[in-house]
Amino acid sequence: MKKLFLLILLVLNIFAVNSSIQLFKEKNSKHTRFTVLGLGDSITEGGKNFHSYLYDLWEMLYSAGYDFEFIGPHASKSRIGAINNAGYSGKNAEFLEAHIDSIYRLYPADIVLLHSGHNHSEAENPVAGIITSQESIIRIIKIINPNVKILVAQVVTSGKLPKYSYLKDLNKGIAKMVKRQKSKNVILVDQAKGFDWQKYTIADKVHPNSEGAKRMACVWFKSLKKILPPASQTYRPELVSYKQVKRGNLYLHVFKPVSSKKGIKHPCIIYFFGGGWATGSPLQFYRECAYYASKGMVAITADYRISSVDQTTPFESVEDAKDAIRFIRDHSIQLNLDADKIVAAGASAGGHLAAATGILSDSIDNKSRYRPNLLVLYYPVIDNSPDGFGTKQLKKRYQEISPLHNIDNYVPPTLFILGTKDPLISVSTAETFKSKLEECGVACDLILYKGAGHPIFSYTKPLTSDFYKIRIDTDNFLKKQGYLKK
Repeated sequence: MKKLFLLILLVLNIFAVNSSIQLFKEKNSKHTRFTVLGLGDSITEGGKNFHSYLYDLWEMLYSAGYDFEFIGPHASKSRIGAINNAGYSGKNAEFLEAHIDSIYRLYPADIVLLHSGHNHSEAENPVAGIITSQESIIRIIKIINPNVKILVAQVVTSGKLPKYSYLKDLNKGIAKMVKRQKSKNVILVDQAKGFDWQKYTIADKVHPNSEGAKRMACVWFKSLKKILPPASQTYRPELVSYKQVKRGNLYLHVFKPVSSKKGIKHPCIIYFFGGGWATGSPLQFYRECAYYASKGMVAITADYRISSVDQTTPFESVEDAKDAIRFIRDHSIQLNLDADKIVAAGASAGGHLAAATGILSDSIDNKSRYRPNLLVLYYPVIDNSPDGFGTKQLKKRYQEISPLHNIDNYVPPTLFILGTKDPLISVSTAETFKSKLEECGVACDLILYKGAGHPIFSYTKPLTSDFYKIRIDTDNFLKKQGYLKK
């Protein structure tokens, strides 16, 4: 009888997973994934002292709920890691014309963002030649892909004079050229209007600073919205500052419950993104936050300091994670959440931060306000010892923040999800972690995903069935603990 009952539960669980995946596919069948090719020079590619507009555009598209991917032969650094593009530093429109056939055949994007016109000088009288090259680029791309949409930019202004005195005439010529195309799929985008080089460029008076890059991204985004179908879901979290650091405010991205009444305290889940304490974005967990807000939870994804942005170490990241939970517990009334039902969750290095908040103690705050009430850990880095994962500095001081080496009986109940082919966290390490928790009387559900690696899924790539399995396993854990209705 017991075996029959377990078999029925297994069948129901498989049915739930398959149904969840099928419903998602049906819901999103009209929302096709599209690819984008940023084409141009260093303003597109980015550099050591400035970043490309593509990262800011990625954030805008992702927040708006679009399913997309940037492609191209180059991989430029950003806080989410590499962003692919076809920006060629120091090269001009004639160079792009000479190479566009091979570039676009390898990367036949649905949408091309063309921003090219710099890297000439006024003495060359370059306008006519640039226009001719751009027309050729458009023609070649359309031969390869007749359905492509090409957004052609009137280029940003520059204070590097007299070298770039010709840009004003060039932008007039680009407008006329696009008009001659007589095509709805070739669209003029005015990047020059309102772009004040004194305000929006770095010291070289050419390349956009951070504000200039954001401005360029906004202009591209407005034009893209006109040609893209409605997104499957638009995310509109409330940004709440929880801490000030050198770069400014650190924000909690708060997703409020869909149906919420004053006075009702909702369970809360807070996510910490992965990326080796070096890269990543709170946007990583927008999907999960929107989902759990729809289930009646206050769902939060937290920003914290990372080395690529803040030149910090994992120790600062841990302090930020602690401060984030302190903040939401201290402001539980304003956030309409139950201070005694806080779930800390995260993936990879973010899983380490979540685990650290639930495990680490200190002499100042031993019964810590930063300790959550549950832990949900996706392939978390739990061993920072010399045999585990981390920077050299972290391994030297691993006893301070390695979750595996700080377990006590105050650790909250834990869900631990791991792939059996994870190259960073071994199954034996996870089993040791579970055993140590259980020796302290702490419940730990360890779920192994056969054949899965690290990460189990990528938020910048098409979602796999494992994404939905993780959601269902998380749901089941939260239901069992009384944080979601059964």
